[in-house]
Parts: sequence; C-alpha cells; structure tokens
Amino acid sequence: MENVILKTEFTDISLVKRGKVRDIYDIGENLLLIATDRISAFDVVLPNGIPGKGRVLTQISLYWFNQTEKIIQNHIVTVDINDLPEELKKYSEILEGRSMLVRKTKPVPVECVVRGYMSGSGWKEYKKNRSICGIQLPEGLAESSRLDEPIFTPTTKEEHGHDVNITFEDVRRIAGDELAFKLRDISLKIYSQARDIAEKKGIIIADTKFEFGMHNGNLMLIDELLTPDSSRFWSAKDYVPGKSQDSYDKQIVRDYLLTLDWDKTYPGPSLPDEIIQKTARRYMEILKIITGCDLH
Repeated sequence: MENVILKTEFTDISLVKRGKVRDIYDIGENLLLIATDRISAFDVVLPNGIPGKGRVLTQISLYWFNQTEKIIQNHIVTVDINDLPEELKKYSEILEGRSMLVRKTKPVPVECVVRGYMSGSGWKEYKKNRSICGIQLPEGLAESSRLDEPIFTPTTKEEHGHDVNITFEDVRRIAGDELAFKLRDISLKIYSQARDIAEKKGIIIADTKFEFGMHNGNLMLIDELLTPDSSRFWSAKDYVPGKSQDSYDKQIVRDYLLTLDWDKTYPGPSLPDEIIQKTARRYMEILKIITGCDLH
C-alpha cells in the first residue's frame, strides 16, 4: 500500500493555505497545489487519510481540464515534475502525481454549482418550497429525479462550515452582470459536456461545483474539476429515481460515521482499516471508469 500523505511541510517555500484536502504554496508567479490524502466529513478533517486519494483527485481533474479546455482556459501551468522550478525538484517523490503548478488568480467569491438531478441540499430545498436557489421547479419531482434541463444553483464560498445557497440575482450583485452571466453560461456548458462524456461510460453526474478566478482580466477555471470530492457520481445501471443513490465518493465514510456517537465536531474519530480500504477502492474505481486508466 502506498504512503499516505496527510500534510506537507516544506520549510523553504511559503505555505499560503492548508485547506481540507489541498496544501497551497506560493512559488513566485505561480502557486503549487498539492492534493493530500486527507478526508473530511461533515466539515471535519478526519485523523486518517485515504491511500492514493490525492493522486486520484489530481488525475481525474487533469482528465477533465483537458476535456474542457476548448470551453474555457484553466489555471494549469504544468503537472510534469521535470518542468517544476528547481527548488521543488528535491520534493519530487512527494509531489509526483498529486501536484499542479498553477497560475495565481483572483478567485471569484462564488461556488458555481450545476445540478442535473434532484439530490442533496437541492432536494431538501425543493421539498420545502418547490424551488432551488430561486429557480421554480415543476411539482411532483422525486428524490434523484433527472431535471429537464440542468440548472445553475450557486452558493457562497465559506472558509468554515457549509456554503449557503444563493440566487442568480445574488451572483449579479456580487460579481456584476457581465461576469455573472459568463459564470452561469460556462458552468452549464462544462456540465453538459461532462455529463455526455460520463454517460457513455455508465456514470451519471448528478451535480458538481466549479471554481473560477480572474487572471490578467481573463476568466479561468481553477481548483479541482469534476472529482468525487466536488461532484456526485452515480452508476447509471444502478440508478433508480425516488430514493437516494449510492455515490462514488466518501459516502462509505459518512455512512460509517453516522453509526457512531459523534457530534460532528472536531476532532473527528479515527476510521477503521476496513472503511479506509473500502473508500480507497471506491476512489480507484471511479478513476478507472472516468479516465480509463489506473493510478499512475
């Protein structure tokens, strides 16, 4: 089993941020994004990591960045260890397969969520008022129903805790009209293309979230893209509307944690080996289905 990377400690380069999964370093004109093997549930980072998870997320993101580069430019400078700045070469063993050198952008302060199916917080909101993020939807939709057309359901971008659903009008106020319409149209376009690609592979993308940033006046796709951590993937052959679906993500971990007497606050409980291994296999499975490749 490969080493689990929970945290990077590079003393000679500047750490900008440690997120739930990614460690971000300042490399002059660019940033170094490292996907660790950390896993969070209910907004709490757990003590254990999932072997290979960071490399799976990176490999899947790169697949989708390549698929969508004709729709919008992304922030990647290089993922080739040999092309990294000299000061990073000594860390190549850690960085290989889990890092991206990316352009510095000014992130747009909105999470661009697209939903093609009724699930998660969208389903909860629909049950209350027959709408999601101000978009009125038809009566009679069931949990996991496919929507006639994908919808843009943005959220705030919270540093801590859950993001909050907002309306498109809110996005216009936050980002201005021109940028708001761009964010919505590009998000819907990326989702539609990815959905069609995934369906041919037997995968339903129920919903996903995108992040964007500005670089020299240009809008760019940033962060991760269409991974199991940012999207809800379902098996098309097992799909049955009217109930929740089994997801290719950390649902195994969430389900296990719900059996415990834990109040969903830090520190989280340690995961047993069986749950860690099952979750690792799940991540590897979706990597193979989407990219056609094993972990490399």
